[in-house]
Amino acid sequence: MKAGSRLQGLSPAAARLVVAAAQALDAGRPDQASQALGGVLASNPDHPEALRLEAGILSLRGRHADAINAMQRAVAQRADDPLYHNTLGTVLADAGEFDGAIAALQHAVELQPELATAWYNLGIILTRRVRYAEAGEALRRVVSLAPQHALARSQLADALKVGGRVDEAIAEYRKVIAMQPWVGMAWWGLANIKTVRLETNDCDAIRAALADARAGDDDRIALGFALAKALDDQGQYAASFDALAQANAIARRRVTWSAPAFSAAIRDIEAAFASVSSASGLGSEAIFVLGMPRSGTTLVEQVLASHSQAEGAGELPDMPLLINEESKRREQPFPHWVQAAQPQDWERLGRSYIERTAHWRRQRPIHIDKLPNNWIYIAAIRAMLPEAHIIVCRRDPLETCLSCYRQHFAGNDYTRTFEDLAGYWREFDRSARQFAAAHPARVYQHVYEDLIADPQRSIRSLLEFCGLPFESACLRFHETARDVRSPSAAQVREPLRDSARAARYGVLLDPLRRALDPQA
Repeated sequence: MKAGSRLQGLSPAAARLVVAAAQALDAGRPDQASQALGGVLASNPDHPEALRLEAGILSLRGRHADAINAMQRAVAQRADDPLYHNTLGTVLADAGEFDGAIAALQHAVELQPELATAWYNLGIILTRRVRYAEAGEALRRVVSLAPQHALARSQLADALKVGGRVDEAIAEYRKVIAMQPWVGMAWWGLANIKTVRLETNDCDAIRAALADARAGDDDRIALGFALAKALDDQGQYAASFDALAQANAIARRRVTWSAPAFSAAIRDIEAAFASVSSASGLGSEAIFVLGMPRSGTTLVEQVLASHSQAEGAGELPDMPLLINEESKRREQPFPHWVQAAQPQDWERLGRSYIERTAHWRRQRPIHIDKLPNNWIYIAAIRAMLPEAHIIVCRRDPLETCLSCYRQHFAGNDYTRTFEDLAGYWREFDRSARQFAAAHPARVYQHVYEDLIADPQRSIRSLLEFCGLPFESACLRFHETARDVRSPSAAQVREPLRDSARAARYGVLLDPLRRALDPQA
């Protein structure tokens, strides 16, 4: 379908506003898009193209259920339009409904095999589902259709990085930057190779990219984090901190995270599981590694994945997806349905998790599920898989929160301010301690600083908790060849070293220190 025909039924003035909204949305500016679209929706509330753009705006603002509803209404009117299925796939993915997103995007490319945008989105979602081979095929299809598609090339570079082909990844990022220097994700991909040092000329180039009119807000956010890394490499810590503040401020304009609401949600989950009877005998083939992001979860996974009996699966989305699917089935949000669930329900969910993750146990009997935010679901894991081993990773709170603040995370909206970070950390800290005390045989607190101070003792303790015999390969974890999809990918392929950075920033971190400990 041609773009012009999608505007049929609108007045010329309304059509111009829809075009303006689409341009603003493409630039990552939902407020500007919403302002342009508001009048059109008031007079044309059921127009499919207005609904499609509204879905994109709602999704960027985190209103996922509303976004899906709007997009489904649009698709119902234009079921043969591949662009509509593409947008449906993206809003479903933003809501965490990855399987539905993949189906929608596959339908889009069936309808229009040359639609590079849909192939690109499909590659991204397949990556998030840890289906790397299929993702690579989709991204290569994008590059063949659109050689100038810088984001697809950046994602291919990411794939090279995951596979440990760091030099090739660097070359690919540099190729994208030479082609389109304002593309933020290429700069961030380069900066996010923690072992690569960015130079003064990189700082200058990133500043020029930030000033480029072709850069949208998504680019400016990524560029800001890349500039902060480059300035940190140059020892310009105050300037680096300023770049971080600006990047996080742009990101926070989209979604405002509420610490009180999050705390209430965590307490609701804990209350719902207070009297839950779990399934029996399931989960011995699973190790969950979880905790705050940037707390050493990737390092622990790499250590355990160096054992002959354990396979590192990476950040699997299966546990939150299972909970989301059960919520849909029961037509109640989590955890409202928890009290009504019976032991056989938890057993059904546990068996479903085991079936979904069977791929990761084809070569070794145990798999490692390293999704940091699964700490929120410890109670659900205990109910579904009571024999699973759960490792809670802990690191100095100041170092953890600073590292989160410096990292360009997608979806972790609590990382934008010190107050929000401290609120999130306090809930994690309280909840982790509570579960470790209640279930010492199945929930183990691993401390990053202990691993740095005495690697052999710490690693032996980890293996003993997991019921694994000691193997010296776990001490030489940096020699283990495997795909690692994490900001720490390059670091875990090097010998162990302390990555503490807070001392470099000195008094600049005093507001974070006060937020973490108001009584200090």
